[in-house]
Parts: sequence; structure tokens; C-alpha cells
Amino acid sequence: MMSDERVLTDTGKGPVGRGHSTAPRILVVEDEASLALLLSYNLEAEGYIVDREERGDTAELRLAEQIPDLVVLDWMLPGVSGLEICRRLRARDATRTLPIIMLTARGEESERVRGLSVGADDYVVKPFSVPELMARVRALLRRARPERIAARLQSGDIELDRETRRVHRAGRELHLGPTEFRLLEFLMEKPGRVFSRAQLLDAVWGLSAEIDERTVDVHVGRLRKAVSRVRERDPIRTVRGSGYSFDETFGRG
Repeated sequence: MMSDERVLTDTGKGPVGRGHSTAPRILVVEDEASLALLLSYNLEAEGYIVDREERGDTAELRLAEQIPDLVVLDWMLPGVSGLEICRRLRARDATRTLPIIMLTARGEESERVRGLSVGADDYVVKPFSVPELMARVRALLRRARPERIAARLQSGDIELDRETRRVHRAGRELHLGPTEFRLLEFLMEKPGRVFSRAQLLDAVWGLSAEIDERTVDVHVGRLRKAVSRVRERDPIRTVRGSGYSFDETFGRG
């Protein structure tokens, strides 16, 4: 049972907003179906993308394929324990700093110390207040990935406002379609990183989208046309044979 303080409301104050594919992705690994559903509902109401796994072994497979922005991990799981998953994640370079909140019914101090000692960033004892857990999720994401929850992204003379869904360059408003906005937002989050067309399709259109990869080229072309006037520097860099990136040197003069 959960604490009486739990809430099931859409706050409307998520970091990016419901349904936007560049929202932080959270993996909930919990074998108690009712609790997993409750957590998913509240996290999605905050604007996060939520994936769920009920077993430790299947969670490991998912983590090997796609690294989320944060993991909510139950201690006791079938297949592989949450404690062991946490230990293995900390042993891998790719997930060494991945934020992990561990859920457990074990409230003894020695058990909390054990959970934190294997690398969990936070430790929540059942039953717990859902609003408190949401606050802990926000705090961890803020520390670990501030660019994912910042209201504004800025590079050089380009400013993207997530709350108003507007983009300005050198004081003038740029008129972007919804897809071009999400594409620019995603690229600006990680300047310099090169994304393949498949990665951009996943991030901007979603895994279920049945769209040809060349569609990405069309939307990048539209984005470039909207962002850059004649003689203005193009912030989108094409990497032949690899994909696209937001130029990390843009705005440095």
C-alpha cells in the first residue's frame, strides 16, 4: 500500500510537457504491477517518457539497448535483483553516472547503507509519498542532466524557449513547425554530438513511427531554411555518412 499522501493528478508542470519526445526518459523496474502503474501514471503526468520492466533480467537487456535519463529500481526483482543491477550499472562506463533511485521495503539503516554503497543515488522506503518521489526525481535530473529540464536553451544568437514553444535568432522570431522545433530542441541539448538518421527518427518521431530515414533530411532542410538567412552561419552540421549535429562551436565567434 502507498502512503495516503499520494496523488494522481496531472500537474501540467513537467520539464518539457506531455508527449514531447525530447522529454527525459525514465525506466521503472518494478514487479508489483499496481505500483508500477501508479509510478508510470504520475511520471507521465510530470511530462516524462516512461518505460517499464517487471524483471531484472529483462531490464538489463533494455538498459543494454537504450540508456534512459534515470532509473527507478526495485530492490527485490525476479531474474536479477535490483541491488545487483545497480552494481553492474556502476561497473559500466556508459552507465557509471546514470541516476538511480532504489525502492525497497527494507527500512533498516544497515540496508539503506548497503543500497547506497552499491551506487544508488537515492533510497526510498515503501510505503512512500508519490509527491516526494516526484520531487526526488526532479532533483536528480536537475543535477545530472540540467539541459534536459532547462526552460530555455541558448547557443550564440539562437534561443529556444520550451515553455512558449518559440525560437528567436538575433531578436527575430523563427517560425518553425512542430517537427522542426523538436528537431532543433533535441540537437541543441547535445551540441557537437552526431546523431544518425535512425537516432533522430527515434528521438523526434518516436520508435513507432513508420517513416523513411530520408524524411529526416527533408526536415533538416526545412529547419536550416527557417533558422538561417543569407550570410548567417548555419548551426546544423552535416557529417557525411553519419548524420547531423548542432555545431558545438556555434556562437563562439
